[in-house]
Amino acid sequence: MSGPAPASAARTHTRTRTAAVVLAGFCAFLSLFAPQPLLPLLAKAFGASAAAVGWVVTVSTIAVAITAPLTGAIADRFGRKSVIVTAAFLLAVPTLLAGASTSLPQLLFWRFWQGVLTPGIFAVTIAYITEEWDQGAGAAMASYVGGTVMGGFAGRMVAALAASEFSWHWAFISLGVLNALGGLAIWVWLPAGRHPARQHTHGSTAAAMWRHLRNPRLLATYTVGFCALFTLLATFNYVNFYLAAPPFRLGTAALGLLFTVYLVGAFVTPVAGRWIDRIGHRYTLALAFAFGILGMVLTLVPSLPAVILGLALCSSGVWVGHSSASSYIGIAAKESRAAAVGLYVMFYYVGGSAGSALSGIFWSRGGWPACVALVATVQALTIVIALLAWKPVAKT
Repeated sequence: MSGPAPASAARTHTRTRTAAVVLAGFCAFLSLFAPQPLLPLLAKAFGASAAAVGWVVTVSTIAVAITAPLTGAIADRFGRKSVIVTAAFLLAVPTLLAGASTSLPQLLFWRFWQGVLTPGIFAVTIAYITEEWDQGAGAAMASYVGGTVMGGFAGRMVAALAASEFSWHWAFISLGVLNALGGLAIWVWLPAGRHPARQHTHGSTAAAMWRHLRNPRLLATYTVGFCALFTLLATFNYVNFYLAAPPFRLGTAALGLLFTVYLVGAFVTPVAGRWIDRIGHRYTLALAFAFGILGMVLTLVPSLPAVILGLALCSSGVWVGHSSASSYIGIAAKESRAAAVGLYVMFYYVGGSAGSALSGIFWSRGGWPACVALVATVQALTIVIALLAWKPVAKT
C-alpha cells in the first residue's frame, strides 16, 4: 500500500516545479517588451519623437545585454533559486516606479533597471532546468519557453488595456503588482536546487569566451542571433506608429491585440525542431527568414489583414531562426557551452538594442517603407551568413 503514495508525491512535485519555471518565464518577459503598444501614446504624453520614445524599449535590451553574461557567476555563488526569486521580487520595484515617472528620462532610468534584473530570472531558470531535471528536461524547457511567450503577450495586453482604460502610468503599476505576485508564487513553488552554490572561476570562463569568439561558426551563430532580435524589435516597435496613423488609426487597446501574432510562434517553433532534424539548421533558418521577408513586404499592403499576416510570418520566422541558432550552439561549441550560450544571449540583446535604435532613424527619414527595407535587408543578410558559415555536421 506504500507504493502509490510516493509516486503520487513525485508527480505532484514535478507538476509544482514545472509550474514554477513556467511562471518564472512568464514573469521574466511580462514587462520587458510590454511598452511596445504604448509607444504612440507615450510619444504624445511626453511630446517626444517616435525615435526618442523608442528608447523606452531599447534601454531595457541594452541592460539585458550587459548583465546576462554575468548572471551565471552570481547564481553560482548564491544558488539558482535564491537569484531567481530575488530577481523576480526586485523586478517589481522599478516596474512600479516606472509608473510614477513624470518625464521620459525618469521612465528610461527605471526601464534600464528592469533590464538589469530580468536575466536573473530567465537565464538562471534555464540553468536550473538543465541541472534539476534528470528526466523530462526537454518537456520542462518547452513548458518554460511557452511561459515566456505567454508572458510577453500578456505583458503587452495588460499594458495596452490598462493604458486604454486608465493611463499609461497604470500600465506599469499593473505589471509591477503582477511581478510581485509572481515572485511570491515562485518562492513558494520552486524547490531549492539539489546542487549547492559554488565559486565561479572567472578566469576559465573569460578564457572560454575568448576561444568562442575566435570560432568562425560560433561568430556566425552570434551574428544570426544579433540579426534575429534586431528584426523583431525593428518591426514591432515602429509598426505601432504605422498602424496608429491613417488609414488604420488603431487605438492603444487594438495595438495590444496586434501582438496575438506572437502566439503563432508558440505553435510553429516546435515544428521547426523537426525541420532542423530533417533539412538542417541553415536551410531551416533560410526558409524561415525568406518567409519573414515576404511578411515584411505584405505589411506594405494598405489592408489590416495583410499587415497582420505579414507580422505573423515575420515573428514566426524570428522564433524559428532563434531556435535554429540556439540549437546550433551545441554543435559549434565543443566545450564550455554555458559560456557560449551566455555570449549568444549578449549578442541577441545587443542586436535587439541596435534594431530598436536604428529603426527609429529609418522611421524618421522614410516612415514605415524605410523600416521594411531595413528589416528585409538584415533578414537577407542573415540567410547569406547562415548558408555560408553553418557547415553541415559530419556524421560519425
